[in-house]
Amino acid sequence: MKKHIAILDPFPRTLKLIFSKDKFKALKSRYELIYAPKKYKKNFYDKNIHKASFIIGQPDLPKDLLLKAKKLKAVINVESNFMNNMDYQYCFKKGIHVIATSPVFSKPVAEIALGMTLSLLRNIHTAHSDFIKGKEKYGLESNHNASLLSGKKIGLLGFGDLAKSLYPLLLPFSKDINVYDPWIPKINIQKLGFKSISLNKMFESCEVIYVLATVTTKNKHFIDKKLLNKMKPNTCFILMSRAAVVNFNDLIKQVKKRNILVATDVFPEEPVSKKSSLRKVKNILFSAHRAGALKSAFFEMGNIVLKDMSLMTKNLKPKFCKIANKKTVNLLASKPVAIN
Repeated sequence: MKKHIAILDPFPRTLKLIFSKDKFKALKSRYELIYAPKKYKKNFYDKNIHKASFIIGQPDLPKDLLLKAKKLKAVINVESNFMNNMDYQYCFKKGIHVIATSPVFSKPVAEIALGMTLSLLRNIHTAHSDFIKGKEKYGLESNHNASLLSGKKIGLLGFGDLAKSLYPLLLPFSKDINVYDPWIPKINIQKLGFKSISLNKMFESCEVIYVLATVTTKNKHFIDKKLLNKMKPNTCFILMSRAAVVNFNDLIKQVKKRNILVATDVFPEEPVSKKSSLRKVKNILFSAHRAGALKSAFFEMGNIVLKDMSLMTKNLKPKFCKIANKKTVNLLASKPVAIN
């Protein structure tokens, strides 16, 4: 039986990053592989897209190219962000699956989000720094502003893959989980025993707020001083998804003048300048966009890609990667990955 053809074009990812030796061996044994060049891609796709059943990557795919893709079953985005560089509606119309490997990051990000929360509430990172400097405080003196996560009123801003991996980790600490996500029906949230609340109410009442929403053309910088001003003193604000949903200037001003605790894994510009004044801001726990970047997570990409390719060769729907949503994909506005 003739093998399905897969075009390999994972940049900025690499095949070694995504596939373990065993998984890449499996890929080569099951499919005929064509490697996309780094340059002159338009010419390459003009000549080769008609052969392909799969594209592993996220190249520019305008309609004129897709018209030639008569055998194409799926575009598998391994950058993990759906970008505005292809004709999604044509793919939906022709039954071409557009999927992304983003679910592999949800568990690693969720676990570090919990760790950052505990560090904020119990001053773990500051106590460590104080000890190194010989300025440590012992006993109660070091815990005047510390508190428990147990029993806290928690807000999840966004209820996608990240939130669904995070809330099981939070339930042992608190059952008071409140969700804001305009794309998710309220009944779906309530079935889990959570409350669906407004954005204003979340910022007014929640003691720990996790920002887990993807960035769209409609929500850039929507978390601004008006919302941030509503937070109670000692509220934890943990930013784990995309920096562009927050007005960072407003956030920094709030941190400087109010008693709120902030942790962030993402920044408006990455890498952050060595001379950035952001580095000197107190009350922020910084993480250099590393929350999801585990070797095991990247190898899991190759695993779920192979699983979904196997399903699609049998004309079944993919179920391991994230499927582009017809209603929302053209609104997404995440920046491409700069550093793996």
